[in-house]
Amino acid sequence: MNKPLPEDPMMRELVQMARRHQMTRRTALAGAGATAAALALAACAPAGSQGPALTPATDLSDSEKVLIWDNWPDYMDVDDAGNYPTLNRFQEQSGIKVEYKIRIDDNNTYWAIVKDQLKLGADIGADVACPTEWLVARMVALGYLQDLDAANIPNKKNLNPAYLGASFDPDRNKSMPWQGIFGGIGYNKKAYKEATGKEAPETLDDLWADSLKGRVVVLSEMRDTLGLILLASGVDITSASSLNEDAFMSAVDFFRAKVSDGNISIKGNSYSQDLASGAAIAGITWQGDIAILNSEIGTDADPEPFGFILPSSGATISADTFVVPMGATHKKNVEKLIDFYYEPANAAELAAYVNYITPVLGAQEEMAKTDASLAENQLIFPNEKTLSNAFAFRALTGAEELSFAQAFEKVLLGS
Repeated sequence: MNKPLPEDPMMRELVQMARRHQMTRRTALAGAGATAAALALAACAPAGSQGPALTPATDLSDSEKVLIWDNWPDYMDVDDAGNYPTLNRFQEQSGIKVEYKIRIDDNNTYWAIVKDQLKLGADIGADVACPTEWLVARMVALGYLQDLDAANIPNKKNLNPAYLGASFDPDRNKSMPWQGIFGGIGYNKKAYKEATGKEAPETLDDLWADSLKGRVVVLSEMRDTLGLILLASGVDITSASSLNEDAFMSAVDFFRAKVSDGNISIKGNSYSQDLASGAAIAGITWQGDIAILNSEIGTDADPEPFGFILPSSGATISADTFVVPMGATHKKNVEKLIDFYYEPANAAELAAYVNYITPVLGAQEEMAKTDASLAENQLIFPNEKTLSNAFAFRALTGAEELSFAQAFEKVLLGS
C-alpha cells in the first residue's frame, strides 16, 4: 500500500508522477529522482529585492572558443592519469577549450570572493559556476545572471520536470541544475567500528560518542550541518512554523557546545582530506565525496572503506546549478557545455563517478547498460522510500538569512 501523499501541493504532484511511472523498478527510481529535485528546489525561493539593472557582457563565443568554469572539488569524472574524460570529450567535439577551476569550497566564501564583481556586472574570472541553489536564488533576485538561450541547449528537453517551477526561475531561463546532493553521515568503516563497537552510525547522536571526540568533522555549509542537527531534534526544516528563530538558535547553541567541547571540527569541502588521512573518523558529509574517497583509497581487498548513511532522523537534500554571471563573455560556449552534460549518456558517465543525483532524464537507462548496480544506487537514483527521509532546508526571508547566517558564522569564528 502506498503511503499517504505529502500535503505540499508540488510534492504531492511529484510523488503522484513518480507512481504513475512505476512500470518497472528502474523507471520508478527515475520518477522518484524527480522528487529529489523538487525537494532541493523547495529550499531555494529568492530573498530580497531585485538588484540594479545590469547589461550582459558582449558574447565573444563566436571568435573565442574558450570558457572558464568554477566548480567544487571532487565534482568531475577523473581517470587514472588525472584527466577528465567527459570534459576532454566535450573539448574535442566542440573545439572549445575549458579551464576547469576548483574554486568553490563553500558557498559563503565563494560569495565573498565574487559578490563585488557581480554587483558591478564585471567579470568574476569565470564564465560559468555551479553554486548551490539557495545562493543561485539570491543571484537571480539581485539581477546578477544572464539569460540562457534554450535554442543553444536542445538537450534541455532532458531536464527532469521536477526542476521546473522553482519560484526564483520557473522555466530555467537563468539556471540549469548540475547535480543533486544528500547531506548525511560519512564514516570510516573500520575505524568507526574500532572506536565505537558498532558496525555503522544510525543517528546523528552516534557522532557524539565519547570515543569519537575530536575526530568528527562537519560541513561549513549551514543548511546541511544545522539542518541535520535540527532534524535530529525533531524540527521540520521544510516548515516555517517548525523551523523558526527559536528552533534555529537552539540548534546553534547545541552546535556551539560541540565545537567548544572539542567534539567536532568544521571544514569546507576539504573535510574529505581529514577522513582520508584518518584525522577524522566520521562526520556530516555529502554522498558523492564518500564515493570519491572509496575510489581513491579503496583496494581490491577493501573496495569501500568508507560508508555513507542517511540518518534515521532525516537527511538534507539540495542541488548545485550552472549559472552565467552578467560579466561572462562566453555564454554561448557555456550553453554548449550544458547541452553536452544533458545528453543522457554523458550524464550517466559523470554520475557513475561522482555519485550525486543526476537531473537528466534517460541517464538511469544509460547507466543500466554499463552498470546495473549503479542504476539502482539510491544515492544517484533515489526512490520514494529514500526520498521520504530527505528534507530541503526551507527558504529564508532576508531578515532570517542575515540573522541565521550571523549566528552560524559566530560559531565558525569561535565567538
